[in-house]
Amino acid sequence: LAIKLLFLKLYMTQASIITIGDELLIGQVVDTNSAWMAQELNKAGIRVVRRVAVADVWDEIWTALDEEQKHADIILLTGGLGPTADDITKPLLCKYFGGKMIVHEETRQNVIDIFTKLKRPLIERNLKQAEVPDTCTAYTNKRGSAPGMLFTKDGKVFVSMPGVPHEMKGLMTDDVIPMLLQKFSFPSISHKTLLTAGIGESFLAELIKDFEEALPAHIKLAYLPNYGMVRLRLSAIGFNKEDHEKEIAHLFETLKMLVKDYLVTDTDEPMQNVVGKMLLAKGKTMCTAESCTGGYIAHLLTAIPGSSKFYDGSVVSYSYKAKEDLLQVDKTTLETKGAVSEEIVLQMAKGALQNIKSDYVIAVSGIMGPNGGMPDKPVGTVWIAVGDKNKIEAQKLHFRFDRMRNTQLTATNALNLLRKFILAGY
Repeated sequence: LAIKLLFLKLYMTQASIITIGDELLIGQVVDTNSAWMAQELNKAGIRVVRRVAVADVWDEIWTALDEEQKHADIILLTGGLGPTADDITKPLLCKYFGGKMIVHEETRQNVIDIFTKLKRPLIERNLKQAEVPDTCTAYTNKRGSAPGMLFTKDGKVFVSMPGVPHEMKGLMTDDVIPMLLQKFSFPSISHKTLLTAGIGESFLAELIKDFEEALPAHIKLAYLPNYGMVRLRLSAIGFNKEDHEKEIAHLFETLKMLVKDYLVTDTDEPMQNVVGKMLLAKGKTMCTAESCTGGYIAHLLTAIPGSSKFYDGSVVSYSYKAKEDLLQVDKTTLETKGAVSEEIVLQMAKGALQNIKSDYVIAVSGIMGPNGGMPDKPVGTVWIAVGDKNKIEAQKLHFRFDRMRNTQLTATNALNLLRKFILAGY
């Protein structure tokens, strides 16, 4: 009983995230802060139970503060700390926690140092960034001018941070998470994730139904479908990190065996990383010939640090003329078969191999939408070719989403086809 009560006490220490800004609510800016913060808090064993976005409106921010402390012991805020009139978070927090504004000397010097280094004029508006409520503990922002602020009220912890992602991440990493780990006790949370392809979420659930039903109460299985793939994540929460990591590792091996026919990787990484590691292990390189994806596959690959060791480059040949001039695609075939055809995507792959001289190639051509479809080639029709100098094979796929989603699906499926081609050992 004592253990159960202790578990309940630890589990009830929960966090809520409040993001502030009109730009978030009108879709002008995508809220990446909450996702990153939730990931980092989870790694530290801190459970996020709510995420709320509010406008730059005094009453709405105030109400959010009142509401979130009903649900969580830790309330983290980002946004509204800039030097302009629409940034009202700091004066609101000063009033909410019953303080008065004072100068935080360390932040003041930090602001002076930033503007001196940048050789920019320093005005009073900039120096006011160093003012903080006297009811808070201020954290100097090493990546910017607006400080972080820690408040406590009725046993609850409130931390306000800038909305600039780079600055928020620095404060979270250097100050906020270490403070929370010192102030609270949290259970250990562990995750293990694998990626599957070639099977839908429903069929996958049927395949591992018995396994899922037999899981102990403290271990959960999550399905994360995306771009034609499904990730499976096992999560365990407990007090003895070493014991429950051994337990989850054993269950993970069983899960891998159950889905072995569809398993892509047993680590939480995207398809492009999987392909990159395969090429590095073989000491081989690849190139791409892209039409409908417009360089998106190249972007995914070059976003990987060190990708120059396995990725040579791309030809983005969007027009007929570019396909002819850069990839030596036959003009007559283009006119008779069209750019979205097996014949053309095979020629694109061959031309890229000849010109770039990589070991492997991906070529794609399709109709991403919303227009351009034809009765025999509707929007979402894609041809993908993968291969090497000895063999090139093509596959036709059909997607049914918007332009961006169709592009992303094409890229992920093309990389997966190359993965399977390499595994086949042609």
